[in-house]
Amino acid sequence: MDAGPDDARPQAVFFDRDGTLIEHVAYLSDPGRVVLLPGVRETAARLQAAAVRMFLFTNQSGVGRGLFTMAEVEAVNQRMIELLGLGPEPFAGICVPTEAPGAPSRYRKPSPRYILETLALHGIPAAAAWMVGDSPVDWEAGLAAGVRTAAVVATGGESRGAGTPPEGVVAYPGLPAWLEASGVR
Repeated sequence: MDAGPDDARPQAVFFDRDGTLIEHVAYLSDPGRVVLLPGVRETAARLQAAAVRMFLFTNQSGVGRGLFTMAEVEAVNQRMIELLGLGPEPFAGICVPTEAPGAPSRYRKPSPRYILETLALHGIPAAAAWMVGDSPVDWEAGLAAGVRTAAVVATGGESRGAGTPPEGVVAYPGLPAWLEASGVR
């Protein structure tokens, strides 16, 4: 769904991490390899200035596969936050499901559970929230939660070969293009 002038002003955005906010590096565990994608810092700053709550929702199956630790995930997240330059806590919440695909999980995308619980906790209507990501599991989570859902086709990093987004998901060539269409001023 594309945001138009009659749509509610966004109150919350759920961001995927790899390939959406930072360059996608397979099983990223080294904070030194964190690179923000073009326009991410400016997009996050505008959202913060507009009092839009930002949430990070990132599957990290490398932990469940034994490739790296949760401490390494947190170090990568911390480096991303430092690069954003928006203070120590730009995200109102962070969800990091660590299970490998196929393992039992309540929160691993495409499950919408984190989005639904967070919206309820903060009293945010689904119509005033977005899920923004670069992969089909991001889009499926957003659609299942009933929030507006955007596919970002970012430049840089490794491609995830996501293909064409399904009906109900609008594709943008990066976060700045999504921001312009989102209704955030």
